Amino acid sequence: MNRRLFWKLCGPLALGTLALVWVISFLGAETEQQMSFIAERHQQTLKQWGATAERLHAAGDEAALADWLEALQAREETWAAVVRSDIRPLAGSELSAQFREGFRLGRHVEWKIHLYFADNPIMDLTFADGRTHFLITLPQRMRPGGHLPEVKLTLKVALPLAVLVLLSVVIYRHLMHPLRQLELATRAFSEGNLGVRVRALLGNRNDELTALAATFDRMAERTGELILTQRRLIADLSHELRTPLTRIDMALSCVEEGIETQHFLPRIRRECRLMRALVEDTLTLAWLENEKPSLDQDSLDLTDLLDSVIDDARYEYPDHRLDAELPAQAAIHGSSQRALAQAVENVIRNACHYTPAGGRVRVALSTEAHGYRLDVDDQGPGVPDDQLERIFQPFYRTAQARDDKPDGHGLGLALARRQLEAVGGWMRAENRPAGGLRMTLWFPATRSVAEA
Repeated sequence: MNRRLFWKLCGPLALGTLALVWVISFLGAETEQQMSFIAERHQQTLKQWGATAERLHAAGDEAALADWLEALQAREETWAAVVRSDIRPLAGSELSAQFREGFRLGRHVEWKIHLYFADNPIMDLTFADGRTHFLITLPQRMRPGGHLPEVKLTLKVALPLAVLVLLSVVIYRHLMHPLRQLELATRAFSEGNLGVRVRALLGNRNDELTALAATFDRMAERTGELILTQRRLIADLSHELRTPLTRIDMALSCVEEGIETQHFLPRIRRECRLMRALVEDTLTLAWLENEKPSLDQDSLDLTDLLDSVIDDARYEYPDHRLDAELPAQAAIHGSSQRALAQAVENVIRNACHYTPAGGRVRVALSTEAHGYRLDVDDQGPGVPDDQLERIFQPFYRTAQARDDKPDGHGLGLALARRQLEAVGGWMRAENRPAGGLRMTLWFPATRSVAEA
């Protein structure tokens, strides 16, 4: 499974953690380095003290130098002194120029101070003669690194916390944007906006959340289609039931008024049968459209089924000529005999109904790759080209159909197509050049369990 969202989150988190550790280490070392030097103003103060001590020493005023040192020690609460460094090499050894130049009794004011030593260092300001030194223990107020604990706390706690909070906000927004869109879409859908979709709002993003949005869109589209189909079926069914109910109501009124009942009872019975058939066909159609059911997995001979349906049609329409062109055998596996029989019967009855008396209906079954093709040709008036697809809509009837078959309700072809689709087949209509309509049905020879 491609875990795009996992890698999109894991990558920044891993890289961000490594970068954060490096930044904290770098800033900590750099900050400690910068804080290890005496401030510039304190360096100048130490140099001024050294210059004062050198001036008093050069003047030979020992008493003034002693008083000045005593006052400085008292004021800064530290130790200070002026000393000489007379280094005498022994055993004929000599002092190198590098040693003489760099020799000190204490630290130079510009050198780095070790912040972790408990005692303050002794600073050395060498006089011009190179042998006399002004030494002073660095006063506490001049010691660098006084804010090092606070800086370390900031770098080790405040900075990581701020970065993690920022990263959490970015991740939260990255995750919540599609979830928020899904929430708004779900709310809008629940309030009746069946056309709401989410995937297009997420742009080029491609991860598990966009897959969830695409799944929501498919669900919304399917659910919207079901709701609209149910509304349309209910509205059409209500419209179709209104006429027979009106006739029954009129017949009952006549019966109540004492008019001969024998004339109206057959009428009421016929209207009741019509309504029962209408409701049953509508429920079957709704079941096929909404539930997408898995029908029975039967094995049958399509030739035998067609022979039976054609015999019934010949009996019902004795003044029609039904020509059958069928192979000796047409085996079908994993299909539904009931659904196929109803679909074929609806198509052949429809062809016989619109073919005038004495006309010819041709039923031809041929073998095709992976299935069978059935052509049913009639000699009826045909259908306008712009309505060839609409005749498969529930309750739709052409003007010619309403005139020729006023008792029809326009569910036969719609139901036949849905039944064929339920077993993996298809159905279409076309006008014949010689006149009449051709209905073409295709049946799969074998329907797998996965397709079912």
